[in-house]
Amino acid sequence: MAPMIYTLYGFAIFFFAFWCALWLLHLIAILYGKYKLHKKIPETLADEPLPGVSILKPLMGVDPHLLSNLETFFTMRYPIYELLFCIEDRTDPSLEIVNNLIAKYPKVQASVFIGGSSVGVNPKINNMHRAFEESVHDFILISDSGIRMKEDTLQDMASHMCDRTGIVHQMPFTSDGNGFAATLEKIYFGTAQSRMYLAADFFRINCHTGMSTLIRKCVLEQEGGLKSFGCYLAEDFFISKHFIDRGWRTTISSQPAMQNSGICDVRSFQARLSRWAKLRMAMLPLVIIFEPLTECMVIGIFAGWATSVLFKWEFLTVYMIHILVWFICDWILLSIVQNGVLPFSKFEFIIGWLFRECKGPCLFISAAFDPSIQWRNRSFKLAWGGIAQEVKPRIKC
Repeated sequence: MAPMIYTLYGFAIFFFAFWCALWLLHLIAILYGKYKLHKKIPETLADEPLPGVSILKPLMGVDPHLLSNLETFFTMRYPIYELLFCIEDRTDPSLEIVNNLIAKYPKVQASVFIGGSSVGVNPKINNMHRAFEESVHDFILISDSGIRMKEDTLQDMASHMCDRTGIVHQMPFTSDGNGFAATLEKIYFGTAQSRMYLAADFFRINCHTGMSTLIRKCVLEQEGGLKSFGCYLAEDFFISKHFIDRGWRTTISSQPAMQNSGICDVRSFQARLSRWAKLRMAMLPLVIIFEPLTECMVIGIFAGWATSVLFKWEFLTVYMIHILVWFICDWILLSIVQNGVLPFSKFEFIIGWLFRECKGPCLFISAAFDPSIQWRNRSFKLAWGGIAQEVKPRIKC
């Protein structure tokens, strides 16, 4: 009987300690977010010479905001940069938009690369490979098609590129939008995603998302360039790992990445979250055990049980207080990341937050039982370690 009691108390202590650690992450994310995000560029840095940047823009298809998003790259206040648009198919409708913008802003150095290479399974790497090889500047900015820039965003990112910093990336967030799906996206990226992202940056842990990232080109070239990461779907994680393993630092800039694709519905957003979960499980198998415990509703159950065993506290009382305080912390963090008035009411936040928190564990369980990856019109299979294989390759050697 005694070994069973010791085991019971051992599990209770583990869950209580894990619960306390999550509250520490909440506190770190809020304080670090307040310190790190939305800072003005110091005047001393603003007057210093800025490095030239080659911006790689992989494009596929047209979304409602593509024109306005791309135009923000032509109107940035940055002295030296080139725009390299990567379009896999000559018939892609984004080509016309790009050509019109190039004609509208003739003073901006811009080039178009049509036709993807075949250097790996990753379609994004295949699309960007030629542009990377022909880029002329020492720094590379990889920027997804749905990203919207402010006039000083690139300057803000470059100002964080210190001597031993190899990667400066933007923390994912979203532009304001209408409808429940837009609310859900902003809540997720401003709470669950931001909490882990800010805490990871504080502890110098690899949590790199490559939708908007400034990279030292020379370090990539030492590894063979972008093509060396073409065997992975999560190339951003492995690029960051390559830098960290060689002693380089990675950090986030003060401005979050403003995703503004214009295509926003609950089903596609959940499919996106499921795809990311599958990639994390393939790269870091321990995620299968620990990630569900980071969800509010899940850890609350275990915390309520642990405190009832260790301290004889009432389970339901602990669980309800846990949810309430978690909710308040998420509201505070989202307000910090937004840095302004939120585009929805507190009631809409409650509904969206509850939906996200209840749906999150279900999406993770579903992803764990289906390792296949669907990305646009492609299908992939994942192996342990993050290496992927395309089921039906689209680009032939």
